[in-house]
Amino acid sequence: MSRQHSARHAARYLGTGAALVLAAVLAGCGSSSGGGSASTAGAQAPAAKATGTLAVAPTDAGKVLVDPHGRTLYAFAADTKGHTTCTGSCATYWPPTPAGSLPGSSPQGVTAALGQITRPDGTMQLTVDGFPMYTYVGDSKPGQAKGQGLNESGGLWWVVSGSGSWVKDKPSTKAPADGGGYGY
Repeated sequence: MSRQHSARHAARYLGTGAALVLAAVLAGCGSSSGGGSASTAGAQAPAAKATGTLAVAPTDAGKVLVDPHGRTLYAFAADTKGHTTCTGSCATYWPPTPAGSLPGSSPQGVTAALGQITRPDGTMQLTVDGFPMYTYVGDSKPGQAKGQGLNESGGLWWVVSGSGSWVKDKPSTKAPADGGGYGY
């Protein structure tokens, strides 16, 4: 094989690899941000078919909505329908649920209206009955709901039922034998 042919052959694969990396990056942005136009910031958009599946699953706070990875979903009391107020450091601790979590049809046990909004940064976020959804960095594994009832980042955080209602019961907070607690 000639040196020139090898270089073209390598460039073709490198170009394909670069294209795949770019596609993966864009898909990653799409799955974590949906897509859409920043000019519709805060506007309610129709639900889009997604790659993941929401579910109603048992958690520390009861049977509530979870994302495709089993992470508990939360609503932020400071938000309004179709508008998020959780940006900057708030979104670091309470990551917005990507609109890519929207299922193609309503999952079993979910009667709430699912949709999406465009965040101020142009990414798309899942909504349940119009309210933006989040996960919590303190939940390290599926089924945890350590963010339930917390008053952080300027408001209260509540898990959400399959009907879209906010569950405002706090989970049992029996003190561990060592006297520890949530440490917040």
